[in-house]
Amino acid sequence: MAARAKVLGDTGENSPENWEKPLGTPDVHVVITAISPDQAYFARALERARDAYKELRGITPIWRQDVHVMPGEREPFGFRDGISHPAIEGSGIPGTNPNEQPIKAGDFILGYPDEMGAQTTSVRPEILGRNGSYVAFRKLHQRVAEFRKYLKSISSSSEEEELIAAKMMGRWRSGAPLALCPLQDDPAQGADPKRNNDFLYKQDDSIGYKTPPGSHIRRMNPRGTAYGPPLPDGALEDDGQDRGLMFAFVGAHLGRQFEFVHQEWLQDAQFFGGGSVKDPVAEAADGTGTFDIPQRPLRRRLKGLPQFVVTRGGEYCFMPGLRALRWLATLSLKHNR
Repeated sequence: MAARAKVLGDTGENSPENWEKPLGTPDVHVVITAISPDQAYFARALERARDAYKELRGITPIWRQDVHVMPGEREPFGFRDGISHPAIEGSGIPGTNPNEQPIKAGDFILGYPDEMGAQTTSVRPEILGRNGSYVAFRKLHQRVAEFRKYLKSISSSSEEEELIAAKMMGRWRSGAPLALCPLQDDPAQGADPKRNNDFLYKQDDSIGYKTPPGSHIRRMNPRGTAYGPPLPDGALEDDGQDRGLMFAFVGAHLGRQFEFVHQEWLQDAQFFGGGSVKDPVAEAADGTGTFDIPQRPLRRRLKGLPQFVVTRGGEYCFMPGLRALRWLATLSLKHNR
């Protein structure tokens, strides 16, 4: 990922030279991710992985990042996270938006047709690539105090603060979408997985009077797992703690999917005629960012957006399928013999 820094906008403060080491260096070869519903199960799963790599020569653990789900499933800025999940054709698992058709498996997994009818099989030998995926992960530090101070500086009341925050994100902090709750928050709808993603913008909001075209969720629907302690409610000064999200992308093509969305939708706004306006939450930087809120009779333009999110590191990885892992294990056994 460090080699693709310019494409991803990782320059200046986000540059790989400022990343948390060893991220972005040649020292990272294997990434192990352990996910668990509770701490006890997590400890057992991690210990099993440790026992496995301790038996291998030349393997040294060099970095660890603990993550967690925050109260109310919210991310550090305070917004409910992980709402929009696509349905993958053939998985049998429904998506969270009943208006969207399942996406072809080939957009996520190698060796199957994708939405364009192509079949990605770029990894050789075939046994290694089939059922595998590419993974991009990024450590994103969030300046929560800066976000709160900016909202307060351009608002005349706490209600206006929340409305502007919702306009920038595309949802109220509860998770309720502006597309369905344009005037005021509805926490009950935000917490209801059957209702909080049941909408399409093209039906009645092409101009963006409800949800601004440049808002975060009209550009992409990333999800991540939080790290670090939450900033206490109401605090406007940074406490020096590192907090943010560990973002993960899983797909069949890093360039056509992850990099394209990052470059053309997050860093630019040509896709909706918004010029070079960046994402107001994830990409606005250096105090010169702007964000337009469509309204009658004249739009409102927010100016001077600082950088709320700073890239602390990331890596591109290949995730083998189960059959490939068994094949790799066989190679290891043959080598040891």
